[in-house]
Amino acid sequence: MNKRKKDEYQCPLEVTMEIIGGKYKGVIIGHLIDKTLRYSELQKLISYATPKMLIQQLKDLEADGIIKRKLYPIVPPKTEYSLTSRGKSLIPAIVELNKWGMKYLKEENIPCAYKGDMKLHYSEN
Repeated sequence: MNKRKKDEYQCPLEVTMEIIGGKYKGVIIGHLIDKTLRYSELQKLISYATPKMLIQQLKDLEADGIIKRKLYPIVPPKTEYSLTSRGKSLIPAIVELNKWGMKYLKEENIPCAYKGDMKLHYSEN
């Protein structure tokens, strides 16, 4: 468990939000649903994140066991990220958060660049 965790929580949602509540963590998890991506691919998908912030969010998710990082010992280095089984267990929550956000944006008439191309293979039933 990541050393930044408290010894005790008042509510399970508190730890959940600590783990996935980073600025780009949910977006990273969403992009890794059903695929493995290289760092450069994630950087392109989340181009508004600074490299320093993206790297920190990836390190946090790895430390919490949500994603795994595979480093290939080649020059230049190749790094791939994918969801762990723990990370995959978050898919239903990420899907529902995405749906909620889409509904909110529509209700508030707020434009969004999201085109709905994220592959969310999750049954709504």
